[in-house]
Amino acid sequence: MTKQLFNNRVAVLATMHHKEKVIAPILQQELGIKVIVPDNFNTDVFGTFTRDIKRPGTQIAAAKLKADKAIEITGETLAIASEGSFAPHPSFPYIYANREIIVFLDQENDLEIIGEVFSTETNFNHQVVNSLEEAEEFALKVGFPEHGLVISFEKRDCKTSEIIKGITTEDKLRESVNLALVNSASGSFYIETDMRALYNPQRMKNIEKATQDLLNKINSCCPKCSTPGFAITESIKGLPCASCYQPTVQIYAVVYQCQKCNFIEQKLFPDGINSADPSLCNYCNP
Repeated sequence: MTKQLFNNRVAVLATMHHKEKVIAPILQQELGIKVIVPDNFNTDVFGTFTRDIKRPGTQIAAAKLKADKAIEITGETLAIASEGSFAPHPSFPYIYANREIIVFLDQENDLEIIGEVFSTETNFNHQVVNSLEEAEEFALKVGFPEHGLVISFEKRDCKTSEIIKGITTEDKLRESVNLALVNSASGSFYIETDMRALYNPQRMKNIEKATQDLLNKINSCCPKCSTPGFAITESIKGLPCASCYQPTVQIYAVVYQCQKCNFIEQKLFPDGINSADPSLCNYCNP
């Protein structure tokens, strides 16, 4: 059914940061769609990583807004949009994590399918520095010049700020640092990784992984009505300990649900194991 729904249709990808490089090949080959990018589509109006434009709502809501706008301006009925976020890992706050989501909207068939990846594979970082030497040390640490940088500072009038994005060469880095040192109100400036996809190859890899997750969900069809997007909506903890058989915090089962007919199916032992290591058991290892 998947091929029948999407083959030879046009899908508009809401991006200005070259995400089509990793998204289009996967979806075009596997779904038979043609992915296009609208001209002069400004995704910055939906929020920027440099915080000069606030993201409207949640990560998923922002991606949906992009997809809806792409449909509106092109007249197509199939749209794709992605959105990334970066924050300390919930379990290991001393390291950063990247969550990438990709939304697939099909107005013709009233479908909304979301792919996702959560990864610690990111160079996301930031620092306050006050010299070229410190800026160069930071740049080396985050993979510059393959990964771009951003420099920002508050101007001497203390009423305006300046942001320099897309720094990808040594000359541009030196020029930007000198500008910041001369004009900064405090004599220091803020340097950070440029997390826009076209300036961040590591993030682009995570977008590719999210696209693969999206494809897997599109190809997962409801056993009852065959609608694509038969995906996990709930994870149930309680995998029994291999030693004492008491429930643990490990996943015991997952629940799949169809967004069309609401058919529900529970699958046990989704990770392929039927018992948890005793080291993860609160009874055996309190």
